[in-house]
Amino acid sequence: MDKKSQKTGQSSVSSLSWLFTIGVIVLSAIISYFLWAKVMGNPDYFEGRNPENRVLGGNYLAIIYKGGPIVPLLMTVLFVLLTFSIERGITIMKARGKGRINVFVKTLQDYLKDDKIEDAIVACDRQKGSLANVMKAGLLRYRALQKDTTMDKDQKILALQKEFEEATALELPMLSKNLVILSTIASISVLIGLLGTVLGMIRAFKALAQAGAPDALQLATGISEALINTAFGIGGSLLAIILYNYFSTLIDNFTYKIDEAGFSLVQSFAASTK
Repeated sequence: MDKKSQKTGQSSVSSLSWLFTIGVIVLSAIISYFLWAKVMGNPDYFEGRNPENRVLGGNYLAIIYKGGPIVPLLMTVLFVLLTFSIERGITIMKARGKGRINVFVKTLQDYLKDDKIEDAIVACDRQKGSLANVMKAGLLRYRALQKDTTMDKDQKILALQKEFEEATALELPMLSKNLVILSTIASISVLIGLLGTVLGMIRAFKALAQAGAPDALQLATGISEALINTAFGIGGSLLAIILYNYFSTLIDNFTYKIDEAGFSLVQSFAASTK
């Protein structure tokens, strides 16, 4: 497949990716609202079978329900986070290919030392990871440049480096795709939780502002709403930060391996070319 076909294919994948993202958000919102309204808001969990009344027996689902209408929004954010975390995990696992990357890189380096380019290409076909794809493109160019008599050594080295950089540029975006969703959730989860906190405190102060004795039920409900949303928002943000940093570290380490393999490729070519 040439680079033009690869870019066209990536454009199609990008369109499908947006549809997938929108679908995940919409489906998460529907599921979250159903869980909040029908499961957590089950009348059996409340005094007098009225969700506006006190929770019976300290049921945790009912307590979360008391967080108010911001809860399904926070649950949506959490479901989206979990979905794209799983998606990133699967994608990175596939990008790593078969076997250990360190062993694969060492094998390629040994093949390069012995000028066994064809064997190295076969090893890339077996490994089937992003690193293997990048190295295969470089190895094919490596052998072609060895046979080229129209360019001098420096021109060949530059051509090999360019080929490697272009192949890397086609592979790496797939690794970091959707990480922006995790970083966005890390920011907005706290803000949504804060919004729920403010709404809960408004309800609590409204109960206090009534003439005569304060409405104890409304006061307790408002405070519960504030605290539940705060906990949900902070928890979601914390989980998103941990997952984002985890996947970013995996991608950085993977990028270092690609750079290491590319450096070995160029150095081997420079040493073997007159």
